[in-house]
Amino acid sequence: MGSELPNRWTQLQNTLSIWITALMIWSCLVKREKWGVVILWWCMPEITRLSGDNGWIDLDFVERERTPEPAMKLGIQMHLAGLSLSNTISVLERLGVQRSRKAVHDWVQNTDLQPVSGKALNQIAVNETVIRINDQQFWLSTAANPQTNNILHLRLFSTTTTALTEIFLNELRQKHDVETAVFLVDRAKHLRTALQRAGLRFQTERHGNRNAAERIFRELKRRTSSFSTDVSHAELETAEKWLQSFARQHNAPS
Repeated sequence: MGSELPNRWTQLQNTLSIWITALMIWSCLVKREKWGVVILWWCMPEITRLSGDNGWIDLDFVERERTPEPAMKLGIQMHLAGLSLSNTISVLERLGVQRSRKAVHDWVQNTDLQPVSGKALNQIAVNETVIRINDQQFWLSTAANPQTNNILHLRLFSTTTTALTEIFLNELRQKHDVETAVFLVDRAKHLRTALQRAGLRFQTERHGNRNAAERIFRELKRRTSSFSTDVSHAELETAEKWLQSFARQHNAPS
């Protein structure tokens, strides 16, 4: 009986995959209807991630949770792939699981997902950009591998200073082997100052290999906007956890 439940959920997930894909395309059309067929190209990574393995979702936090784990993993995977909380619970309802928007939101928050550490890197693209969440302004710091487009580390701050950038770089240093890497940066003066103080090599580059990571930075900004629309009155820590979960999902093999 124990093995029948995961098999049942797998069959149901496969049955709903076309419906979910259509829902995601519709969601993208609503958000970006002015861009024509480019929408489908832009949404393909989001759609592809729905069919990928979800073994990267760790549910060790679960205690006395009445929702079957396969349903929880599917809900987390769908929401991080781009479905709104409302559309995510609609899909779960079709699987016979009735949960609230808050329940799915809490699943994502409690999994504490983050990009995997321990990478040895040759180049790292670093970006700092202003984002808005519920009419509040924050600064998003992101480090990405321009060769794989994987997100290495990200933090959300309420302001921008050289000292905060140094904290971000120190955390990145603890997570990955960056001592021999070359950091690809834009013309942000305080970012270059922080790298100099840390004794890390860098070069100013707006195109070339850094350009490969620009799509990641743009996508993070877009997904932050979607998060802000979906979750009202979110605190900085809540938004940061969601972004880190998205980064883990973004890096997962499809």
